Amino acid sequence: MTTLAFSSRKTMPTAIGYAGAIITVLIWANWILATRHTTETQMSTIDLGLIRYGVPALVLSPVWLRTGLLPKGVPLKLLALMVCGSGALFFQLTTFAIHFTPAASAGILLGGSMPLAAALIGVLLFRERPDITRWLGLGGIVAGVVILLVRSLSGADVSWISFTLLPLGALLWAGYTHAFRRSGLNAIQSSAIIAVWSFLIHVVLAFVFGSSLASIPLPEIGLQVVSQGLLSGLAATLAYGLAVQALGGTQAAAFTAITPVLATFGGGMLLGEPLGVAEISAAVVTGLGVALSTGLLSRK
Repeated sequence: MTTLAFSSRKTMPTAIGYAGAIITVLIWANWILATRHTTETQMSTIDLGLIRYGVPALVLSPVWLRTGLLPKGVPLKLLALMVCGSGALFFQLTTFAIHFTPAASAGILLGGSMPLAAALIGVLLFRERPDITRWLGLGGIVAGVVILLVRSLSGADVSWISFTLLPLGALLWAGYTHAFRRSGLNAIQSSAIIAVWSFLIHVVLAFVFGSSLASIPLPEIGLQVVSQGLLSGLAATLAYGLAVQALGGTQAAAFTAITPVLATFGGGMLLGEPLGVAEISAAVVTGLGVALSTGLLSRK
């Protein structure tokens, strides 16, 4: 049995952490756009989940076969938080919501809410004390969401599903981040365990509710294998884990400020979605809020 050892910040170069963080936000923005694209296809969220977790579960099979589905030394509570927080439950909630949400709004409500949720968990559960710049940052995130809310009330295509499920997904991801840092698993091990458990859950969902993968054209499946499986399911999960290990959760989370901006302009240029003053303003305000809320500019 392989010993589960968490790599500390001192043993991993910060350059790896910066590279991992940049790769992660680029893939996250691409994932939002690719998921929005599937609204024009017959693919269900279960189909996407089978691809999203089936590919990394296969690639990382030597890892989870070695550690086991229930790694020794990892409390079941932490394992459940990890699988739910970045696995099957997180994916089903956010993918369903993204189908009803323009890419710009999805980037803000999900990417922007992640550090907000992580900060709230830190304050409420771990007695962290944010300084004034972090509180200003959290206020900026809320301001970005309020801009979208006002925009939606004036007729924009953002539903209650978006405002409910995407922040809930961000809360799940924040729980995963805290659980991962305390699990004793490294980035590769956690990615493997999350992938195999999430794939098995999606197999059960496909058995109960059905799957349409057999009728989907191969080019579309190939696109999602690359976007959902190789990039989002494998590369982004590994990259985020390396970023947290090398930089710590605070600095790694600062890079999520890029996600709303990338998703906003990507949705406008690639998907033809409306790109007005409200969307751009919300993306910029949220991005600045995320950067401040993570403590990137704090003295401590």
